[in-house]
Amino acid sequence: MPLFMDVHEMDGAVAVGDVAKAHMADLQTQDKYGVHYLRYWVDEPEGRIFCLVEAPSADAANTVHRESHGLVATSIYQVQEGS
Repeated sequence: MPLFMDVHEMDGAVAVGDVAKAHMADLQTQDKYGVHYLRYWVDEPEGRIFCLVEAPSADAANTVHRESHGLVATSIYQVQEGS
């Protein structure tokens, strides 16, 4: 399944606890769309959130975000894992 990294650029700082709640909402919705959110990273002071997700398409990944909490990604990139 394709792997994507999405980037959310918020208007101001974000709290990691709030992002954790949004991530939990994604996990509750993801199966409906064949999506699997794997990990996320937060840059609290800059208001950036990065999500790593396996999904059939970028649109499917964004649909989960939209339905779960409304915070769709600013950008989404198909990526390949390296070591």
